[in-house]
Amino acid sequence: MSHKRIPKRKAAIAAGSVVALGAAAILLPNANASQDGSSDDAAAAPKTLKAGDASDLASQLSGLLGEAFGGSYYDGDNQQLVVNVVPGDNNNVIVQAKAAGAKVREVENSWSELQDGAATLKSEATIAGTSWSIDPRTNKLLVTADSTVTGAKWDRLESTVKELGSDMATIKKSSGTFKPFVSGGDAIFAGGSRCSLGFNVTAGDGSPAFLTAGHCTLGGNEWSDSQGGQPIATVDQSTFPGNGDFALVKYDDPATEAPSEVNTGNQTVPITEAAEATVGQQVFRMGSTTGLNDGQVLGLDATVNYPEGTVTGLIQTDVCAEPGDSGGSLFTQDGLAIGLTSGGSGDCTVGGETFFQPVTTALEAVGATLGAGGAGGGGAGDEAGAGAGEEAGAGDEAGAGEEAGAGEEAGAGEQAGGDEAGAGAGAGQGSGQGVGQGQGQGNGQGQGAGQGVEDNSGLTESR
Repeated sequence: MSHKRIPKRKAAIAAGSVVALGAAAILLPNANASQDGSSDDAAAAPKTLKAGDASDLASQLSGLLGEAFGGSYYDGDNQQLVVNVVPGDNNNVIVQAKAAGAKVREVENSWSELQDGAATLKSEATIAGTSWSIDPRTNKLLVTADSTVTGAKWDRLESTVKELGSDMATIKKSSGTFKPFVSGGDAIFAGGSRCSLGFNVTAGDGSPAFLTAGHCTLGGNEWSDSQGGQPIATVDQSTFPGNGDFALVKYDDPATEAPSEVNTGNQTVPITEAAEATVGQQVFRMGSTTGLNDGQVLGLDATVNYPEGTVTGLIQTDVCAEPGDSGGSLFTQDGLAIGLTSGGSGDCTVGGETFFQPVTTALEAVGATLGAGGAGGGGAGDEAGAGAGEEAGAGDEAGAGEEAGAGEEAGAGEQAGGDEAGAGAGAGQGSGQGVGQGQGQGNGQGQGAGQGVEDNSGLTESR
């Protein structure tokens, strides 16, 4: 197995809690916070933003700019949000975007025009082995064909791209084959299929559950945390193919605790909320086959034509993945849940394209909230979140107190950790998260137990 089993009556598999079999990424400290200019000149200049803040600003500006909006992306080198604007008679939109703190770039194609181009591809070139997504950095549609697209299929795809025009779309070949990344082996199991758990959530009826890829549920409705083991969770809702690739799987024991975190193998990243992806954003993927890997978001609103059918609304990245990684967590170093691994081409030796289901749309579709205990969106409520309230890792009673760190029910006691989980007396040392990690995940009500994670800047390489 790739993770320790936590006593079922008190704890669940942590989101993405698989021991990394290898990782090619180091999570570095996030040293820069959002900054406002302190002078008139600085106020007019683009703001320095964290990627998560840039995503929020992009969402606001897309509504503000309306038809003039041409997409946006994150410039990681300069830590700025770049917003594409189609110039017109109303220059006020550019002034507004600059005033909001974005760097403005004039482009030819609006977001709605790019979406129209994607609709043309869907109607005229839905061919197994193809994909397309909107790339704001080029202000074009990025069309990709895998190695199976040849002969008349390639001619048809190429003709459609030419019809759109070189100023609207580009096309490239991939040496691999687009497929969902499901396999037989280790992590979470149904029948002969193996996938990876994405994020623990709270279902609409208040019961503990987790998100994974929808195509994983083709392997069966009952899931175990060991090969041939007893089922611990049952599929409640699933979508694949179609408008996404996601599933809600409910734990069979309603008393199961489902901590909102990702275990990267030797440390834990507390997950605070779900967020929209931003092109250019650095992201990390955890999966049961290849462990921890990182890369960038390349495109949004991606369509992938798998052999099993077409899936829309995905995120395109250059993060590698392999069979068995499906459903695994895509997240940021500061604890934002971004996506669930869907599929792609290539592997972690030669690279390739990988697509992810946005967590935000999956949560909305299944009516779930991120976190263990019901605080909507990110589990940051007073009593049942990931560490924002007094009883959830940030107060006197959570992470270091008797009731949430060293008590019998919170990581060091028999019910919440035993010999395998919660080695310490509760340590909410950094960020008020108080997330416990022994060899298991000895989490009490406020998730404070074990050895405690200092904060997200303390994450290190797991290979």
